[in-house]
Amino acid sequence: MHFIFDLDGTICFKGKPLSPAITRALHQLEEAGHRIVFASARPIRDMLPVLPKRFHNGTLIGGNGALISENGNITFSRAFSPTNVETLMSTLHEHQATYLIDGEWDYSYTGRTDHPILTNLDPHRLAKNIPVSDHPSIVKLLILSATEKESLLEKLGEMDIILHLHAQEDVIDCSPKGIHKHAALTHLNISDYIAFGNDANDITMFEGARHAVMIGDHQALRPHCTESIPYTTEIEEDIIAKLMELSDAFASELVTS
Repeated sequence: MHFIFDLDGTICFKGKPLSPAITRALHQLEEAGHRIVFASARPIRDMLPVLPKRFHNGTLIGGNGALISENGNITFSRAFSPTNVETLMSTLHEHQATYLIDGEWDYSYTGRTDHPILTNLDPHRLAKNIPVSDHPSIVKLLILSATEKESLLEKLGEMDIILHLHAQEDVIDCSPKGIHKHAALTHLNISDYIAFGNDANDITMFEGARHAVMIGDHQALRPHCTESIPYTTEIEEDIIAKLMELSDAFASELVTS
């Protein structure tokens, strides 16, 4: 069986790498014959610092599905159209927005120097902060601040793009049309899987899952989960126990190719 994992708030917390205990549990899943895929809102570049090196050459879905990396190489990328980029940049300028823009590897950041998002932004200095015009393509946009936000959202909603609102971080997450985690799984020919996630950007992944485990309690995600694990001081122990339970339950459905 394929096990698909979101990262932040699901199996790693507060921007820190996967714990040794979670890592051992994932190794056990592999040893039992299951396959692991990580699917994150982070670009591939920012997934690597929180994953043990053993998983760097595995299957990684980044940018909510805009990027796929296999065997250490980006094998799929879906970017905003030039028309969308032009309209987005004009709209951002009009609303004096600050942002984080991701290309396939490098990025453009205009937010404040103490913004919390910098905790997760290229901590290993694997990329460069470049002008927007220097990106060959743009795969993801996070709007960090803006004037007249309701008007901004209305204009973004009229565009042919995908929006996710992250209230806790107070950011607007924009992706190219048709980009979401389930679309990336479909591209990888993965149709039968178990999913773990915690946020609205996991909805499509949950909708296509055989079994979906919500970490915490997200109102929009709740209707799409099979079961949930609440955030407690024993959250990692509870996740590990669930992994072992599901590993045994789906032991007869191992991935053989």
